[in-house]
Amino acid sequence: MSIAKRIAAKRAEQERGFVDVEEWGEAGEPLRLFFSPVSARDLEQVQRKHKEFLSNPTMSAMVELIIRKCEDEKGEAAFTLEDKPILMGETINVIAKVFGAIFESISSEEHEKN
Repeated sequence: MSIAKRIAAKRAEQERGFVDVEEWGEAGEPLRLFFSPVSARDLEQVQRKHKEFLSNPTMSAMVELIIRKCEDEKGEAAFTLEDKPILMGETINVIAKVFGAIFESISSEEHEKN
């Protein structure tokens, strides 16, 4: 097996992270959103529209990453770009919470390696 195929297989085995969003839940239960680790491809896609994403993330860029990464429990996309106006109307605390959980998974993985 080539190194690249081994890397791809290892990536497929990674556990998804999740965040519980009380503000978006129903019947007293929070909405649980799942996400896979952020990849170079994810960052490249967001940076095409938001050039300074890593040094100066805007709310619009954060929402686009949320749309790109969040899934339901079945692994289906939780949002589409058509949902962006709705998400842009949410409070910054909720958007920051979801975005932070996605990026925190990067920090946690790096921390565990060291």
